[in-house]
Amino acid sequence: MTGFAAAAGPDWRWEARSVNHRGLDLRLRLPAGCDGLEPAVRKAAQARFQRGSISLELRFEQAEGRQRYRVDEAWLDELAAVAESRGGGDLSGLMGLRGVIEAVDPDLEARDEAALLATLEEALDRLLEARRGEGRALAAALDGHLLAMKAGALAARSMAASQPAALRDRLVAAVAALDAGLPEERLAQEVALLAAKADVREELDRLDAHLEAVSELLASGDAVGRKLDFLCQEIHREANTLGSKSADLDLTRTVLDLKAALEAFREQARNLE
Repeated sequence: MTGFAAAAGPDWRWEARSVNHRGLDLRLRLPAGCDGLEPAVRKAAQARFQRGSISLELRFEQAEGRQRYRVDEAWLDELAAVAESRGGGDLSGLMGLRGVIEAVDPDLEARDEAALLATLEEALDRLLEARRGEGRALAAALDGHLLAMKAGALAARSMAASQPAALRDRLVAAVAALDAGLPEERLAQEVALLAAKADVREELDRLDAHLEAVSELLASGDAVGRKLDFLCQEIHREANTLGSKSADLDLTRTVLDLKAALEAFREQARNLE
């Protein structure tokens, strides 16, 4: 789910952004010299989120005239060795390469790491609440799509119950048109065979079970995104089988409407944790 949140300390500010993503993708932007914070930052984010592409940025407010720089001598030595192996190089040119000279905060060591992380947790909690707010808005849309699928399944069951009689009527009409004079016993056998092939009771039972499982997940309040992904696949599988066995145009249309509601549900469910 999408969201934005921020929290500030005396002279720093955390910003947290979230967009949709199937898994959890954390992207950090920390000032030079703050690499040591990364494990704690990742742990705090992972404790709150299971899905989403989440960007976290820490910014320090720099007082005028206090900016200092440092040279990454190990990186400079490595670049100089490469340059020398290829006939030498201009040191001033190497100094201009990215990462050789970095801005540093003279008061970085004086800052309280615990205070920085406390502000981070405040930003993450605000982001979590923003995502939950979006989740509550999504719930109404998901409930509507789920009701449409349940109505489709109920209508499909009613239509499927009339399939054997409809098949018999069609077969009788076809035999009469051919003037084949098929014996009643043979006609009954053919109808029974067609009815067995078109029997969708098992598919409808599984479809109802999957839809009920979806209802329970949505009511649980837990992180349900991955489980809903799986159930949507199973519902799609049963709907496909139901459609392939359909011997009735109205049933086929009902299945198509059910699949349309499923696709709308699946699209919204991708936004859930």
